[in-house]
Amino acid sequence: MSTGQMPLPTDVDLTYPPAPWQMHGQLWLSLFRVGKGDHPEREPGVYGVALVKYEEPSPLTYGELLVAHLVSTGSTPPKAVNITDIWVDSPASMAGGRELWAIPKDLCDFTLRTEQHGLLTRTAWTTAIDGRPIASAWFTDVSRFAPRLRFKGDTWQRRTAPDPRAGEEVTASLTGSSKAMACRGSWSFDPDGPLGWLHGKRTLASFRQADFQMSFG
Repeated sequence: MSTGQMPLPTDVDLTYPPAPWQMHGQLWLSLFRVGKGDHPEREPGVYGVALVKYEEPSPLTYGELLVAHLVSTGSTPPKAVNITDIWVDSPASMAGGRELWAIPKDLCDFTLRTEQHGLLTRTAWTTAIDGRPIASAWFTDVSRFAPRLRFKGDTWQRRTAPDPRAGEEVTASLTGSSKAMACRGSWSFDPDGPLGWLHGKRTLASFRQADFQMSFG
């Protein structure tokens, strides 16, 4: 399975807001090193794997699993994040991500459980496509007590076939703030799933962005 290949559903509302999207929510991110030859379609380097929960008052509320890495674009901006794999549980987000920014979103199912234990927040995620697992992750953090910090960046994507605009490069900017802090994180990737190329890899570092506010696009 590869992302960005599912046909858009035809029996649901695909209406999405115009850019930029003003998003709010929670994010958990871990870094992994991918070696040469680990995956024929993935360049070696450090990849970030993130789970995101977009919450009210976001114009769309949904879960998201994404894999991305930093690339040199050869243009402006000179460096940006390229999203290689991404799933959401919102058909409208799927349609908007593809159309507006060439982000290759597909659909999957999420379960999320969060518990508060004193200062600690413990979170468990699972993701699956039609009952077939993609990844599970567990995090422990105290980020809701962290100071709010600003962040900014860019995404860079290239449209691919069968999009008639194949080859077009699309850049989107993001700016915002969050209560950001390092956290403990562990992952399990199904070896037969679409992220099986990350199976068995050790986490380099993990981070939590609590209560983020972000303008994207």
